[in-house]
Amino acid sequence: MIRLTGLKILPHEVAVIRSCKNILFKNISRGPLSQFLRMSTLSDSQHKYDPLTNNAPTAIKEVRLPLTETSQSKKSTEEDTICVQTPNNDLRSLISHYKGLSKFRLTSLVVLTAVGGYAMAPMPFDITSFLLCTLGTGLLSAGANSINQYHEVPFDAQMARTKHRVLVTGKVTRLHAVGFAITCASMGLSMLYFGVNGLTAALGLSNFILYTSIYTPMKRTSILNTWVGSVVGAIPPLMGWAACTGTLDSGAWILAGLLYAWQFPHFNALSWNLRPDYKRAGYRMMAVSHPGLCRRTALRYTFVIAGLSMVAPLCDLTNNWFALETLPLNIYFIYLAYKFYQKSDSGTSRKLFRFSLVHLPALMLLLLFNKKEWFISKESKLSSTDDTTQIDKVAIPESFKLAEKKDTLLQVLVPPNRQHIVPAAITTNSET
Repeated sequence: MIRLTGLKILPHEVAVIRSCKNILFKNISRGPLSQFLRMSTLSDSQHKYDPLTNNAPTAIKEVRLPLTETSQSKKSTEEDTICVQTPNNDLRSLISHYKGLSKFRLTSLVVLTAVGGYAMAPMPFDITSFLLCTLGTGLLSAGANSINQYHEVPFDAQMARTKHRVLVTGKVTRLHAVGFAITCASMGLSMLYFGVNGLTAALGLSNFILYTSIYTPMKRTSILNTWVGSVVGAIPPLMGWAACTGTLDSGAWILAGLLYAWQFPHFNALSWNLRPDYKRAGYRMMAVSHPGLCRRTALRYTFVIAGLSMVAPLCDLTNNWFALETLPLNIYFIYLAYKFYQKSDSGTSRKLFRFSLVHLPALMLLLLFNKKEWFISKESKLSSTDDTTQIDKVAIPESFKLAEKKDTLLQVLVPPNRQHIVPAAITTNSET
């Protein structure tokens, strides 16, 4: 006989054991192996499960299964069937899996920065290009994040923060993830190219390649991946600006610089408490291999953010109030980064990371509130241009315009070498 001792069995497992017993009786009880097989199971009296009181047996001591018991084979086929739970592939679960593949919160942040770039551009608002830019940027980001997870499945399985992702747990196959990524990327790129403009599409495609083909493999080879990843995060506001204006002006680069610099204190503070996970997975991060550089870089780029906030009014991106209003926000950001540099522990890194999540939305709102020029529609842009032209027309007297026309006519009709013999009456009239 086979004894099973010291095992904890749940109520549904007892039902499975009984079903297995019935199947074994039907297939084995008539054969020669019935003389040698003894199986342990629990008696019915020991496993009466009451769903109201939730009383269930906790251990199995010994079970005997008489193989000559033929009455078990007469039970219905419903009791002989073993039910195995299969993955839920309904629409709600599929949407949840796609949100996991796209890293929904990260994609939302990317879209918001692109929207900020569009809103800060000094051009009239166009609902069509705005919506296509938003959707196209979001789809490209979702596709890039799916490819990123496809490459990092064996490494994500070793980290507590990422071991529950859909590809690691097997809720979605890797082929399914690649198909989702190709579909999203192609749709997003088509929206940007055909619905917005070529510059925005080129920026989106460059960011997709940079994230999936350079940043993702570099995470395991060099600490420069943090700088490359910051470039990836700085491109979405450029896409929004280009979608609105079709060009990249100095204001667009100020926005990109703010996003680029913000990511260093944000990510360095986040990675500080994840050092054991990154080391176990084999990622080359500053917090793991160069902790001193990690602290200095976080502090250094908070000063860069403060400097760019001062330069924004000089580039006609915002008014002068923006530099004053962002000063307390940036000073406190620098203070937290200095505390992290001075005493690098879980407390200071967590405070710096949490405030970075507040700092960026507050900075974007202050940019919008203090925008230098607002144009709601094309008519407002044209009206402002017409007003300027009208002022120029009023400022020039009609007599000066007439004299200017006569001088021009004189220069055309009379050669330069004979203008000195022109009658005095003509020159007198032109001077008056």
